[in-house]
Amino acid sequence: MSDAAARDVVLALPPQAPRMPRNRAMEWLGRTALRLGDWHMEGAFPDIPRAVLVAAPHSSNWDGVWGIAAKLAMGVRLSILGKHSLFRIPLLGPLLRWQGVIPVDRAAPHGVVGQAIAALRASPCMWYAMAPEGTRRQVERWKPGFWHIARGAGVPVIVAAFDYPSRTITLGPVFATTADITADIARIQRWYAPFRGRNHDVVQPVEDAAPRQ
Repeated sequence: MSDAAARDVVLALPPQAPRMPRNRAMEWLGRTALRLGDWHMEGAFPDIPRAVLVAAPHSSNWDGVWGIAAKLAMGVRLSILGKHSLFRIPLLGPLLRWQGVIPVDRAAPHGVVGQAIAALRASPCMWYAMAPEGTRRQVERWKPGFWHIARGAGVPVIVAAFDYPSRTITLGPVFATTADITADIARIQRWYAPFRGRNHDVVQPVEDAAPRQ
């Protein structure tokens, strides 16, 4: 039996974390999937009610599989944006809202970022989740939307990393935003330097990049 299978594979949620209604079957399913894949979590969640949670490197569809398994196992409620037209479909709309999906109109004057900021400001308890790379391909620059959302809503950034060699999802420190978007994003990218994605890693800031030995 691996070390991951010998202990609880997910982290405990702090009191202020957003939660789904308790569902033992879903928790069992999530834990079972992680154990079968030999994945586990390390670190700790901060005890804060509102935040932007970013996950990287996002290099494979498998990231979603392990991320969803961890979400189910913990019973955490993570909010993402979804097309507002989906919420008009009978039964689907209530299900999406229950899962934390926020309806967004991409044609709205204040844009997707503005709608995410408004949702965070209006909610007493929300962790808004996204992949800052914006794609499974390796990118030289992260999309700054997550920074603008966190800054605009006045909430910190929680970082989560997928490390495939160790098959670990690691929760890191809480990052507060400042007036310097470039420095803030570079700080967060540097934190991801030790972690290895399935197909690529997080590209480091140019001034920090150095050839690997």
